[in-house]
Amino acid sequence: MAFLHRVVNGGGTLEREYALGTGRMDLCLRYGQVVLGIELKVWRQGRPDPLQAGLAQLDSYLARLGEETGWLVIFDRRSGIPPIEERTTTERVTTPDGRRVTVVRG
Repeated sequence: MAFLHRVVNGGGTLEREYALGTGRMDLCLRYGQVVLGIELKVWRQGRPDPLQAGLAQLDSYLARLGEETGWLVIFDRRSGIPPIEERTTTERVTTPDGRRVTVVRG
């Protein structure tokens, strides 16, 4: 949150559920010439890993924004998994249309 406060206090904007015509991206952060599209997903018990669906969704949002990079954050809410400090990871992946996305899992 402190990072987001600094961006907004420094002249940036943070828009929730940013409408793009094909749906609503969860967060759109703008700071100067930088635009970050951020999609949030929850991995629930008994459900499949939301990675592929999240990447496809974010891919279409980034295309509408004209951006080549974005962030996908996956909150793991399944039972019986290690504490968040042990399971939090980041990795860089490529969307179906070749955009670069940083995936944060926790």
